[in-house]
Amino acid sequence: MSALAVDHEPGFGWDDLVRIWKETEAPKGCKVEIIEGIVTVSPPPSCDHSFAASRVERRLFAVIPEDWHVFQMQEAAVPSHGGLFIPDLMVVAEEDRPAPGALFPASRAKLVVEVTSPRNARHDRVAKRHGYAQAGVPLYLLLDPWHSGRPTATLYGDPQGGTYRVLESVEYGDKLTLPAPFDLTLDTATFPVS
Repeated sequence: MSALAVDHEPGFGWDDLVRIWKETEAPKGCKVEIIEGIVTVSPPPSCDHSFAASRVERRLFAVIPEDWHVFQMQEAAVPSHGGLFIPDLMVVAEEDRPAPGALFPASRAKLVVEVTSPRNARHDRVAKRHGYAQAGVPLYLLLDPWHSGRPTATLYGDPQGGTYRVLESVEYGDKLTLPAPFDLTLDTATFPVS
């Protein structure tokens, strides 16, 4: 199953989209997101997808400060881009916690990690990359086992004007380094290839 759009009238405002997002009922494990102003429902990730995210998460816990957290299934709101994403992993600091009941602003994330799925890889490669850059997320790691038959890991950074600069891109099997404050080298040979 690929991502499905939830039917709603075009031109809805941000508050309307968030209300629809909150009210959308989806099967257990599915992600409900707002991508480019459209509420979408995606199927649960594959086992390989989850293993890749878990491997990165495990490594992150070894290097982040104790008052930082690695979240899965936490919304990251980018109202200016019509986006409310659910990244595979998001690193946040305790001090950046929003007010109770408020959406988590993507702008407060230290790092976002997305792992592509075959049917909705475009969202991670294009729409979410632009959304995270627009929000000013300092680092975006895209694990893309579906990239033109050559699985790749790409680290984006230096967001300016809603665009990222590619800091490093490697084929699976090579090492990729996350800069400070992480100072972490990831061995992409450990990531499953679907």
